[in-house]
Amino acid sequence: MTAMEEGDLVARVEGAAGIIRLNRPKAINAVTLEMFRDIDKALDRFEADPAFAVIVLEGAGERGLCAGGDIRTLWESSKAGGDLGKILWREEYILNARIKKFPKPYVAFMDGIVMGGGVGLSAHASHRIVTDRTKLAMPEVGLGFFPDVGGTWLLSRSPGEIGTYFGLTGQTMNGPDAIHAKFADAVVPAAKWPELREALTRARPGVSAAEVTRLINGFASGEFAGPVAAKEPVIDALFGFDRMEDILAALERDGSEFALATLKTLKEKSPRGMVVTLKLLRLARTASSLEECLVREYRAALEVFRSDDFREGVRAAVIDKDRNPSWSPPRIEDVTPAMLAPYLAEIGADELKFN
Repeated sequence: MTAMEEGDLVARVEGAAGIIRLNRPKAINAVTLEMFRDIDKALDRFEADPAFAVIVLEGAGERGLCAGGDIRTLWESSKAGGDLGKILWREEYILNARIKKFPKPYVAFMDGIVMGGGVGLSAHASHRIVTDRTKLAMPEVGLGFFPDVGGTWLLSRSPGEIGTYFGLTGQTMNGPDAIHAKFADAVVPAAKWPELREALTRARPGVSAAEVTRLINGFASGEFAGPVAAKEPVIDALFGFDRMEDILAALERDGSEFALATLKTLKEKSPRGMVVTLKLLRLARTASSLEECLVREYRAALEVFRSDDFREGVRAAVIDKDRNPSWSPPRIEDVTPAMLAPYLAEIGADELKFN
């Protein structure tokens, strides 16, 4: 076993596997700009060397793969009028697209908490493993943001309105529901991971994606739909609209326990964030590639970074932790087309570009 890099990101060789370990367990492996850069460097080496058969992404500690990006540092930069958002999201989104197209099997072990930036590093992988402990979510609307890192691409390809539901509410998926929502491929009990991991390190150079799939399936439980999947007909009826006002009205009319609980959740979110999210999800349905969605997300993210809602959402959730954000505007009906337009506008020389 030889280490390439230690610290917050560990990249090492184990047999025929290139191991990438997010190594900030006290922060549930929240990802920094430096970590994204180190992952990119590790992928350069693993891609170029034919001795590496597979890539394995994992998180240090027992709590999860990754709780998302280092949101506190982004908040500090936003407050100071800095440019960290512009730099970090550009490099992160380009990395997300690289993972999607990586030429070797890329196996993501999505154990425990998997949120935000952690989804971007794992849910675009060729082989996505969830466990009996997985808690996957894209809760960005609660921060005055929207599901980024290709989240609009992923959510718009979930069956029916399942993606709309998860994207707007930020609710958590368990392993089987993550498979149903097309964020993952197989449930492997966490107790079986060490054996599967060992088998991956013994893969022969040039192993095919199909062979890796068969290997993983030998350890999988076969589950593919969880509790939210059972509610899909109801979710389709309640979330099958293109305006937030219509979704909220449908939930109020329905009046069931599920509808009222969902309505309560949505009323805690940023009205502007919900309108932006729904628009991006609907646009993503006709996108031809992940890159197209990432370009659109990058435009919107730069606008979010300048917004009071982002700073207020992070303050309430992460900084002061009072869970009482003061959104601007405070009501869905006050989000005007003029407010929405900058999130969708082309940004000229700053547009996101891929190699």
